[in-house]
Amino acid sequence: MQQLKPTYDKKCEGRVCKKRFTTKKIRSRFVKASNYDSDFCPNYSDESMNPLLYHIYTCPHCGYSESEDFSPYFPPGALDMINSKVVDAWIPQDYCQDRTITAAISTYKLAIYCGTLKREKHIIMAGLYIRLAWLCRSIKNDNQELRFLKLALKEYSESYMSDDFKGSSISETRIFYLIGELSRRTYQSEQAVKYFSKVIELQSRSTEPKLIEMARERWYEMRSEQKAAAK
Repeated sequence: MQQLKPTYDKKCEGRVCKKRFTTKKIRSRFVKASNYDSDFCPNYSDESMNPLLYHIYTCPHCGYSESEDFSPYFPPGALDMINSKVVDAWIPQDYCQDRTITAAISTYKLAIYCGTLKREKHIIMAGLYIRLAWLCRSIKNDNQELRFLKLALKEYSESYMSDDFKGSSISETRIFYLIGELSRRTYQSEQAVKYFSKVIELQSRSTEPKLIEMARERWYEMRSEQKAAAK
């Protein structure tokens, strides 16, 4: 009996060039996170089974890269911009096979570039940046991880200010928690405490008690550290 492979081929169509291609995805039965970091980064005992590696679809024909979260809508002028900045400059590369972390990082950078040109919502861009930061963490590239966490924080903050997270899978409780946690990880303690407090204030109407508890734990940790530093 043939053994089932962890990856399978997903059929896609390039949203810009309209050409067909197949790309790899990991079967859900093989995805088992051993634990999660406090910013929801999943950790896997076998990094090759990390679905984050295949989160981005990169068209081998034109280079346009996106995740399933991208809107199918292109604002006026966006397609022209993508054609001139991405398609015309594309040196054919194939990211459609089994991916290394390095290859996956390249696909995220391409998707971030395409998403910026396409003017994707802040909440979508935040998701790309935080996942990219997690991949950098997995290879212990601390400088790049910090860089992308800061960019994710900026996008989550912009998303909250513009309300563009409404209608997504990210609740107000979660966006407050993420702003707090990413502030903490990027050494912005006062802002972190402020947003963890906002999460705790939502406890009476939030349907995410686990997030409230996590925020409370972070808040107490940070208050204790501040008191210790003040002595």
